Amino acid sequence: MRVTPHIAAIGTAVPTHDIHAAFVDWAERRLPVREARVFARMAARAGIAHRWSVLPAERGSPVGSNGFYAAEPHPGTGARMALYAQAAPTLALAAIADLRTQAALDGITHLVVASCTGFVAPGIDQIVARALELPGSVERVLIGFMGCYAAVAALRTARHIVRSEPAARVLVVTVELSTLHLQSERALEPLLAMLQFGDGAAAALVCASHEGLAIDRPFSATLPAAAELIRWDITDHGFAMHLSGEVPGRITGALRDPALVATLTDGRGVDRWAVHAGGRSILDAVEHALALPAAALDDSRAVLAANGNMSSATLMFVLARVLAGPPVEHGIALAFGPGLAAEGLAFASAA
Repeated sequence: MRVTPHIAAIGTAVPTHDIHAAFVDWAERRLPVREARVFARMAARAGIAHRWSVLPAERGSPVGSNGFYAAEPHPGTGARMALYAQAAPTLALAAIADLRTQAALDGITHLVVASCTGFVAPGIDQIVARALELPGSVERVLIGFMGCYAAVAALRTARHIVRSEPAARVLVVTVELSTLHLQSERALEPLLAMLQFGDGAAAALVCASHEGLAIDRPFSATLPAAAELIRWDITDHGFAMHLSGEVPGRITGALRDPALVATLTDGRGVDRWAVHAGGRSILDAVEHALALPAAALDDSRAVLAANGNMSSATLMFVLARVLAGPPVEHGIALAFGPGLAAEGLAFASAA
């Protein structure tokens, strides 16, 4: 008889430097007057109050006169990755420390780490394992460059591990430093894309103990003729995010397909939604296409307001709010990302 893997607890962490207002001011000043007004209006409607950055707060705003992005051309990818190598493990360990206040982390057998905003070798997985003094026998998986739905891939991997090894205790970590990839754009669409992103990390314990959220059926779907709508390009000056304004409309159209909805929901009623907070327009698209009640995406909208889009870490923040809320009979976690693909899984409160 197969065991049911559970997310026993989730810890979260963000840096202390709020960069949202400084970015909005910087971006407005880079645009012609008419487009600047559009940007200001869109920023006010974005549903984001704060975004946090690992870039040094003691140097002021990252786009200020002493900041990391003070001069153009902006620092190269090497300088950005040097910051990633130092700051990503630190933020990941802060999320693990928060997790430790909720669950014992003794006996970890597997470590699954997801991150798409940087590269370092030895990897984040090895750096974290050493810092935690995990034994060398701990099996590690590093999930890279999948983008916003990487949390689903990480949790799905942990689910497979626990189903095959019921005694496994899997530490799942997502850590993203999106603010290391500011681009010197002067066009409206890319500046609106950058408006969404902040830094954050989350950590979860997945095991067979009957507590937290049971991880049920995972699912995947790729939207047709949409591969170029969300992508990251590695450049000499960081990773350039391309987030097309067509994405919300494509999501709306896809979620009006009864076959896709059946794939997501397994044909059952859903009493809790945990949707990746990729942006207000994406959450609106999901809400309207599925005719959800006005409060159905409150968890996602709260995470967006407090943190912006933290790529793979975002969905974990939403699930942390779900864990703290009322019991769930049939919940759906859903994220969209490069491809354009939808990844998700079903969940329910522990029996």
